[in-house]
Amino acid sequence: MQNFAGASRLNSMLGSLGSNVRRAESTGNRPLYNGALSMNVPTHSSTINDIARLFAGLDGGGFGHVRGSMAWTAHKQRMDRLWATHVSHHREPLQSWASAEIGDVQGANALFYPFSGPDFLFASVICPSAETYVLAGLEPAEPLPRLESLSQSEIESGLNGLHNSVSTIMTSSYFITTEMRSTLQATRFRGVLPVIMAFLARTGHSVDSVDTVRVDGNGNVTLAGSSGNTGLMIRFHSGMGRPKRVFYFRQDLSNGGGAGPLLTYVSRMGRIPTFLKSASYLMHDGGFSSIRDFILRHSSAIVQDPSGIPFRDFGRSGWDLWLYGNYRSTLAIFSGCQQPDLAGAYSSQRYPVKPLNFGIGYLMNPETTCLMVARPRRG
Repeated sequence: MQNFAGASRLNSMLGSLGSNVRRAESTGNRPLYNGALSMNVPTHSSTINDIARLFAGLDGGGFGHVRGSMAWTAHKQRMDRLWATHVSHHREPLQSWASAEIGDVQGANALFYPFSGPDFLFASVICPSAETYVLAGLEPAEPLPRLESLSQSEIESGLNGLHNSVSTIMTSSYFITTEMRSTLQATRFRGVLPVIMAFLARTGHSVDSVDTVRVDGNGNVTLAGSSGNTGLMIRFHSGMGRPKRVFYFRQDLSNGGGAGPLLTYVSRMGRIPTFLKSASYLMHDGGFSSIRDFILRHSSAIVQDPSGIPFRDFGRSGWDLWLYGNYRSTLAIFSGCQQPDLAGAYSSQRYPVKPLNFGIGYLMNPETTCLMVARPRRG
């Protein structure tokens, strides 16, 4: 922080969980440095939240030149339809299941969600009490456009691109990675920030601030003064609830991807739950053994679909398992990642098995879907 001359004071830690995130401030109550400026995000929380609601297709008080356009009216109608589908097919069934089956995860103070991309939607259902969410993916976090400078055609293409970016996960519960990367970069509403802000607004939260962050070599997360860094920290709240924050880190989680500092940061939170969904079966490959082993060593519980940690690794690592649904096989596109041992576990009566009335991840048919809940074996 000594590189930012003129700071009059250094705020105390932002929240708990060993975050080591600090903000320097200047005299005169003006930002000394602020990632919000580099991301073209207004520094007034009411304006930030209004942008989030605009992205989400929700009414708000500002940006009349955007909200008054036919493009935004169409965007609102499309987002309303997507949200209704998401709530009825995914959110409400998952909430009911989670409340009944994973109360320990529901009440946790933090959640680690690797391979998530900007998926705050499902994170907020799995762990609604969390004060800190840590998401990680390969998609970039880029500055917002200055909305007042956009032409009507740029607004229209931007809102269309945002809708296309979120439509698959809201209707089918997963991102198509290549599709998302293409649509996230195709318009002026680029990167993961508009998506996360839209999801925060649609899930009933108010966005308070946006900052860029970085993780140093020792696993300390600090605020950064420019874009192009590895991550975002978005602070938000719900109603009169306590402040929360979601971190998004652009991070290669393969063995050679340099994820050590991020994992050090996560480990300082203690044992917290991990959620894995639509993870492309990457941890079935030896090139992702480090993140797989980290999750098995450090998690208080693991909630996942079959694309996460291979079933065989839980038996080797001393975990108790609860199975839901009725796994038979995976999609043809992942044919090299079939798990006959997992299919056999459903009929072996060795593990508790309960039905699901909804699909999740890549397996959308409730009759052949699968969720696994793992907790460290006691004694």
